[in-house]
Amino acid sequence: MADRTRIFSIKEINRYIGMKLESDNLLNDVWLRGEISNFTHHSSGHMYFTLKDKDSRLKCIMFASHNQRLPFMPKEGAKVLARGNIAVYERDGNYQFYCTSMQPDGVGSLYLAYEQLKRKLQDEGLFEPARKRPIPKFPKAIGVITSPTGAAVRDILITLQRRHPSVPVLLFPVSVQGTGAAPAIVRAIETMNRLAEVDVLIIGRGGGSLEELWAFNEESVARGIAASLIPVISAVGHETDFTIADFVADLRAATPTAAAEQAVASVHELQARLGQMEARLVQMLRMRLQGSQERLSRLRRSQVFLNPRKFVLQQAQLLDVMQERLRNRMLRLAERNREKYRNAHAALNRAHPGGKAALAGRELQAISARLEAGMAAGMKERRLQLLASMRQLDALSPLKVMSRGYSLVYDEHGTKLVKSVSDVQPGDLVKVKLSDGQLECQVWGLKGEA
Repeated sequence: MADRTRIFSIKEINRYIGMKLESDNLLNDVWLRGEISNFTHHSSGHMYFTLKDKDSRLKCIMFASHNQRLPFMPKEGAKVLARGNIAVYERDGNYQFYCTSMQPDGVGSLYLAYEQLKRKLQDEGLFEPARKRPIPKFPKAIGVITSPTGAAVRDILITLQRRHPSVPVLLFPVSVQGTGAAPAIVRAIETMNRLAEVDVLIIGRGGGSLEELWAFNEESVARGIAASLIPVISAVGHETDFTIADFVADLRAATPTAAAEQAVASVHELQARLGQMEARLVQMLRMRLQGSQERLSRLRRSQVFLNPRKFVLQQAQLLDVMQERLRNRMLRLAERNREKYRNAHAALNRAHPGGKAALAGRELQAISARLEAGMAAGMKERRLQLLASMRQLDALSPLKVMSRGYSLVYDEHGTKLVKSVSDVQPGDLVKVKLSDGQLECQVWGLKGEA
């Protein structure tokens, strides 16, 4: 019978089934809709969970290399759309879903993704007022990134033309809704920065639903705005609409029209302010001229101009008095310095170094002798302590304990000691350290104490 029938090992048949699944084109790239349950974010970075609906469930894994790009953090009970492939886990003989990408399913999940990205960027400091730059008061040119059609671009251009028609406007038309909107907006920001022809950017669109405004909630758009060297005014939707772009931008405008009003000053308002400033300047000049004339009149009436010889003689007398004071002060200072010198000379004679040097030499010899004796005794005591510590350390060495048949179990990285069955899961790799080497093992099952 053995000649006619081949007997397979469990590993071989599991591998064969896996090859069959891998050859199926449908299972190699499939989208699934379901609810997340039994979610675990392992310390390795991998995510383990189950996708379920009302009729069935499927075990899933998403490796760290894929889940690092997720725009949101999956949670228990979240409804998602997941993309990946079906394959067999040979060790257990179970088929499971290997997820490569995931996105929220439905508006509720979109709002969850919005809140998670908002919290993530806020923790990174992208919303901090300190990093926001002021909008130039008098820009030489303005860049507008929005859809070429619709009310938003019309409102912006009309408002800019009405408020300051001499400021040129560079329009960069982009799609503001749909799959390709976010990459188009990011490319527009990068192009405007590379050309460096404008002083401020207006980025936005008209109002809409959460799904229609979603391009301005994408992480790539938020980081593109944050990286822009040109100050950005966000003008997305209506006054009640808030997007991630609004929080990252240097200035948030309630509407596209408000963005245009904040980008440039009104020519009529500037003319009115210039008129007011001109009137104030004329008034200040007149007041200053009047004050200078009054001061000149007072100077003409002063004694310096009426009788200059008398003023010069008074200053000459004051100079003589100051010279006499200076001479007397210098004489007193010289006398005090001579007295200090005599006192210092006498003290130096009393403290002749010859006798003190001999006494210091004898004290040094005595101290040296005591130091050598103390060092010898200390070295002997430390040597005895070291020998005792070495004997005690050798007695407590884990290698001696391990040589009697004991071992230490670490996690797959060899950094964390496994002290309980709850520290590992089936399928985890562990390292077993023995007295003469190390074993690399895999956990097949768990069994706690009864």
